Amino acid sequence: MEPLVLGIETSCDETAIGIVRGRTLLANEIASSVDEHARFGGVVPEIAARAHLEAMLPSIERAVKTANISLRDIDAVAVTAGPGLIGALLVGVASASGLAQGLGRPLYGVNHLASHISVDYLTHSDPLEPVIALLVSGGHSSLLQVDDITGSITKLGATMDDAAGEAFDKIARIMGVGFPGGPAIDALAKTGSATAIDFPRGLTTSNDWQTRPFDFSFSGLKTAVARYLESTPDYVRGDVAASFQEAVVDVLLLKALAACKQTGINSLVIAGGVAANSRLRHLAEQRCEKVGIQLRIPAPALCTDNGAMVAALGSLLVSAGRAPAANAFDADSSLPVTSINLR
Repeated sequence: MEPLVLGIETSCDETAIGIVRGRTLLANEIASSVDEHARFGGVVPEIAARAHLEAMLPSIERAVKTANISLRDIDAVAVTAGPGLIGALLVGVASASGLAQGLGRPLYGVNHLASHISVDYLTHSDPLEPVIALLVSGGHSSLLQVDDITGSITKLGATMDDAAGEAFDKIARIMGVGFPGGPAIDALAKTGSATAIDFPRGLTTSNDWQTRPFDFSFSGLKTAVARYLESTPDYVRGDVAASFQEAVVDVLLLKALAACKQTGINSLVIAGGVAANSRLRHLAEQRCEKVGIQLRIPAPALCTDNGAMVAALGSLLVSAGRAPAANAFDADSSLPVTSINLR
């Protein structure tokens, strides 16, 4: 019998509840507080935590109703234990702990980053491991080698400053096109030319490829765009957006495909909020097909933070016979990706 798992995700500004049976998604409810943060140009941790408190029970109730189950039917509860905003994480961990104890069910404290990769298993049944995972979001840009999603993830590289999604947000703020910046820049880029402005590609010099081949840096790009906007009063917004977006996407894929080549792994998963970017998806398909790399990218709705990904990882952990948390555990805002399942 495939395990029925409820997943809770509260690492940032989405209160998300997912329910899966094995690899079948039954419910994926999301209550976002993004509108409450928009006027600040970014997520305010205290506001996010309060929003989670208000949305938690209604979101669980909606998910259970959508899945057409009873809470008593659940075999296990999974929750994001980190990384993320500590106040937001604590709401999720406390809620999941109470639910698991009340139902007498095992509790899994899972890694947010590993969960993003795990969501792929809800749409593909064939084995994928080992795989290179390009994880790109507002807070994280990482290249990972996944040999076993339930027990073995190796960090190959990560951002040294701004994450890709953070860079999108900052440039969108400078240009005054709204928050969150990813969708706004993506839409605006469709009106411009990706080759109009030659913005820099961070960490791609010959020395960088020798010393930091799989790390990312977007702070220099962000500065270059800001200076261009200051020095070019009559700039074309669409061209700036498209050229900036192209610089980000180009570097992400250069590094990801280089990791595939060096490790000899011919499968690539792209996950995280930035994986919903239309240019990244299109260019990834082109470049992967050209070099014979199998590409998987979740549907856009499953790229951003969601409960389905947490439930998916929980289901995989149960099926693999991994031990649940023995006792109560604390949320960890800087949980390393190599800590997949807290015990």
